[in-house]
Amino acid sequence: MSEPVPNTQAGGPGTQQRRAPAMLNLLVRSEDGESFETRQVSSPAAYLQLRPQRLPDEQWELAQLPSGVPGTKKYVLKSRRTEDYLALDEEESFLWGQMDGRASMQDIAVAYVMRYGSFDFEKIPQLIGKLLHADLLTLRPMSTLRDILERNKRNPAARAMVATLHAIERLNVSSRRWNDLFERIHRWGGWLIFTPAAVIGLAVLSAFGIRSLVHLWADLGAISSALGHHAIVAIIALKLAFFLTVALHQLVHALACVNYGRRVKEVGFILHHMVVPTFYADVTDLFMGSRRARVVNALAGPTVHLVLGMLGVIWADMLSPGLLQACVAASAVLQLQSFLICLYPFSFLEMDGYHVLEDSVSMPRLAQESSQFVRVSLLKRLATGRRFSRQEVVYLSYFLLSLLSVVGFVGLNIWLIFSARHA
Repeated sequence: MSEPVPNTQAGGPGTQQRRAPAMLNLLVRSEDGESFETRQVSSPAAYLQLRPQRLPDEQWELAQLPSGVPGTKKYVLKSRRTEDYLALDEEESFLWGQMDGRASMQDIAVAYVMRYGSFDFEKIPQLIGKLLHADLLTLRPMSTLRDILERNKRNPAARAMVATLHAIERLNVSSRRWNDLFERIHRWGGWLIFTPAAVIGLAVLSAFGIRSLVHLWADLGAISSALGHHAIVAIIALKLAFFLTVALHQLVHALACVNYGRRVKEVGFILHHMVVPTFYADVTDLFMGSRRARVVNALAGPTVHLVLGMLGVIWADMLSPGLLQACVAASAVLQLQSFLICLYPFSFLEMDGYHVLEDSVSMPRLAQESSQFVRVSLLKRLATGRRFSRQEVVYLSYFLLSLLSVVGFVGLNIWLIFSARHA
């Protein structure tokens, strides 16, 4: 992977430089397997879809070199297949250990921050470039579909589908000029949402909202009936309202980033997993901030859903029975459910609450490593009869709590559906 391509276009004298969307040049192996070709991908798509994977363990060797400077470590990485050698420093050796094909570049960056307490934005691309040139690394697509297509890329139908997916990826719309706007919004009053007064206001709003929610529960049957009689209209209204709140969620994340003196690198719109349209805000500059800044940022976005949910149930409680009340109430419940899903860390979903947990226990890739431990190592560990290490206890606890939570969540929704039908 080369360094990011320049993102400025020069204007005439006195004109302001305009930034193009952030792009990455990826060096990938060509179809004949004998050469490399360059593929340009937008940075959000690259982080979502690519997972660096080193050679199998038997095809490489890593050794520490003697160092004349106390406190420093140097390594040499050898490819047993090509007899190539690469010199690595301690941080590069750590990054090499993360490139097992299961972690995305974003996962690796988070692990880097947790280990060294800072983030060098050029470190990972430069290392990947060296490893690719030495034929020590491949870039795996994130999704199973992508993996299948890459393995069958000589098939004309597979190549056509890959071309279609690339075309969908180019629908990404982004801008790197929003940071100034967020700074102005923050100065004009956005800072108020990060004050103790805002926390007190949220507590008061939640108290009134809970009271309204109890009142609406008694009318659950009438609300469900109104939704059932206008199902298509209700679904469209709920989807549209929720889509708009996703943008607000990202806006608050961006404001939290600015509140702690960091820069919003990019804001945009993307088709997540090539299907789900969503907004995003690149606040990775918070990696350079404190843990408190990262926690507040993680909590700020989901709080949007809590505020909207409580306002929704209060409004629905004030309305007369009918389609409007049913849509407002259903939308409010959807917001409250989204708030809980975003913040609850034990669900196998890497949402805001999960990242807070990951940061708290200093164990990046907790979800992936927990699943890997249960799937591959748990039975072997039980067979040996040895005590579990602290890390293994955390893995097992996370997996079991997540499994029970998912089962409980599905059961609760089934119970709500049956309760509404019989109310």
